[in-house]
Parts: sequence; structure tokens; C-alpha cells
Amino acid sequence: MAESTPETHVIDFRTAEHLLAAKDPRGAVKLLDSVIAAHPENTAARLLRARAFFAAAQLRSAELEFQLVLEREPDNAFAHFALARTYERTARPDQALRHFRLAAALEPKPEYLEAARFDTAGDA
Repeated sequence: MAESTPETHVIDFRTAEHLLAAKDPRGAVKLLDSVIAAHPENTAARLLRARAFFAAAQLRSAELEFQLVLEREPDNAFAHFALARTYERTARPDQALRHFRLAAALEPKPEYLEAARFDTAGDA
């Protein structure tokens, strides 16, 4: 196997983006594993890997990766939204709603606001 360099990591990251867009999340995860092994602090790579885990229905791995991203970037609205979707798919609606609301508060995009259900009576 060829030696990994910063350039190959960039190429692997970009290729992983294309694989995820082409509905090959497992292929994306494989490429991102080596990028993250070399650059564990790279939040963009971790967020992309979390998305790939989610798309591959590897929900526990997605959850852990989204949580790690949020530890580093607590104001990342997309990561809150994606973590909420993960909680939603694992039947944890209270945790999901909390993160939907955080996402909407950070970035009031229509899909975030709709998921946050701020107008629902009776919840705090």
C-alpha cells in the first residue's frame, strides 16, 4: 500500500464526499477511517464519517461521531440536527427534540424550525 500523505488524505476526503453522494456510505467510511486515523482532530472528516454511518444505518457509530463533533463545535447546527435525526431513528424522541431545538436556535432554517416544533403546547 502506498504511503499516506496529506495530499492523499485530501483526495480520500473528497472521494468519500462523492461516494456518500453516490449512495455508497460504506465506501466513504472506509476512506475516512484512514483520514481520521492520521488526523483525529479533523472535525470535517468526522462529520462526513458520521453522515456516512447514518446513511449506512450504523446508528450507534453515527451517534458517537456526531457527539464528538458537538464536543468540539457545540454551535454546529447541522450536527445537532443530524444527531436529532439519529435519536429519532433510534426511538428516543425526547433527546431528538432537544437537539432539533438547539439546531433551530443556532440556525433558524425552515427544516430545523419545523422539526423543533416550538409551537407544540405542553412541552418545555
